[in-house]
Amino acid sequence: MYQPAHHREDRIEVQHGLIRRHPLGLLISTGASGLVANPVPFVLLAEAGAKGTLQCHVARANPQWKEVEATNECLIVFQGADSYITPSWYATKRETGKVVPTWNYATVHAWGRPRIVEDAEWLRLQIDALTRMQEAPRRQPWAVDDAPEPFVAAMIRGIVGIEIPIARIEGKWKVSQNRPEPDRAGVHAGLLAEGTQHIEMAALVAERGGLPKINS
Repeated sequence: MYQPAHHREDRIEVQHGLIRRHPLGLLISTGASGLVANPVPFVLLAEAGAKGTLQCHVARANPQWKEVEATNECLIVFQGADSYITPSWYATKRETGKVVPTWNYATVHAWGRPRIVEDAEWLRLQIDALTRMQEAPRRQPWAVDDAPEPFVAAMIRGIVGIEIPIARIEGKWKVSQNRPEPDRAGVHAGLLAEGTQHIEMAALVAERGGLPKINS
């Protein structure tokens, strides 16, 4: 990944935080059919290994798992907040006009050697963990145990697990750090004015740009 120094994020706890907030990763592998990519929700085991371990499952009918089984490395891309940035928000536009549009984003890329898991107990634990992670904030969280056990067992037979100890991980936070302070302030205000879908990016611009924090 192209990494200008001012956009690089090497803190493992920050990288892991993005994965937890945005667990739908793009699983990318290569094999006999060429490059293959599928969006898959992941569970992160932060303490398993030096950089953590990722676990997911895919449909048994999905041919990617067979190519993953034969490969030595795959890549998972986790995409965080992203927003189009108009030059109209920059103070520099009013001063010189020498500005262009850009796109802000935060992303984490993780590489590792995958292993395929077909053990039913492992798969049950993985779907339990994934479900708890997503259901916990709900007032009446649904649990896998709420479904009939024979139905759950049948569903598990239709999936295959993938476990990937993270060998290499990179984070990139491109959130207007390279702009002068008045431009960063303009981007922050502009994002807030755009609506709630840009709140997360506005918070990142404020955090990385030394601007006042958003009141929650």
